[in-house]
Amino acid sequence: MQNDTARPLASGLTILGALARVLPHLPNFAPVGSISLFAGARLRGWQAYAMPLVLMAVTDQFVGGFSAATPLVYLAFLINVFIGTRLRGTENVLKIGAGVLGGSLVFFLLTNFAWLMGSSMYPHTLAGVIDCYVAAIPFYGRTLASDLLYSGALFGLHAWLSRLVVRSERVGTLQTA
Repeated sequence: MQNDTARPLASGLTILGALARVLPHLPNFAPVGSISLFAGARLRGWQAYAMPLVLMAVTDQFVGGFSAATPLVYLAFLINVFIGTRLRGTENVLKIGAGVLGGSLVFFLLTNFAWLMGSSMYPHTLAGVIDCYVAAIPFYGRTLASDLLYSGALFGLHAWLSRLVVRSERVGTLQTA
């Protein structure tokens, strides 16, 4: 009997995505949202939630460290994992795309709220909240673009390689336990 939690292809692609995080990139153009969504969709149980957290904790040391906003950033990625769990049995591009859009929006809302609360740049009023979110829209565009690109790469590579190399990870043959 094969271990249902063993997913070497999905784990390897997740780690490969984490390596891309430490390479030079534009602000808010990183693979972490996609890694989280992909981990939720293709890894099982605690591994799906642990993988992005461990990768963030390790790579944060190299790309800017920790801040007061870190707990909300990590929460956003855990929500992405949860969204990914809703995609476990599918390779449907529209469903995965909807998951990417939802995850990117959650990240935008939570991290900008953290920025607003930890900053004196905007007043803590309704007008300040609106100003903060409006000013963050260009960053959201980069987050969404990177999430679409990296998710396409991760889900696409997994679909292709699971047909050619690691057939046991093919979505149609995965157990949903």
